[in-house]
Amino acid sequence: MKWPVKVDRFWFYFKFSLLALAIALVIRGFLLIPIQVEGKSMQLTLKKNDWVVVENVTTIHRFDIVVFRLADGDTYIKRVIGLPGESIAYVDDQLYVDGKKIDEPYLAENQEKIHDQNPYTNNFSLNDLLDVKKLGKDSYFVMGDNRRVSKDSRSFGAVSADDIIGKAVFVYYPLPDIKWVH
Repeated sequence: MKWPVKVDRFWFYFKFSLLALAIALVIRGFLLIPIQVEGKSMQLTLKKNDWVVVENVTTIHRFDIVVFRLADGDTYIKRVIGLPGESIAYVDDQLYVDGKKIDEPYLAENQEKIHDQNPYTNNFSLNDLLDVKKLGKDSYFVMGDNRRVSKDSRSFGAVSADDIIGKAVFVYYPLPDIKWVH
């Protein structure tokens, strides 16, 4: 006896929906992860309560914005300033990587909003902060864009590659703030 067409169609759509759900869960859980921004340490680039998509399949480069979890269980979102094996220093609001000046154009708007005589980023070197000359082979130095309020590698040290969840790529909510993150 042949089943009615409606029953066959139902099972086809049911199986298709289960497969689509499984694929969506894998993508959401392992490739594109939604994270809510908390705090003000990444302003003006990211604002409190922005929702960002984080991916974890590409290589991390200088100035990428990464999400990581420290041993205490807290999750942070910060910008990568130093890569493994590099020496990092700040002198007179200028970033130096391995002794070479590096521009940070993403800080211009923040620095313009603050018109006082104090430095936006206080002077430091890796040796001052971490008692090392260069970052370890799997270590990253991260800082918030809102340097004066950011809790970052200056306070908790370098971030291990194993602690990095992924790289922020896109703000998708709230709708007026939709943008690619860079």
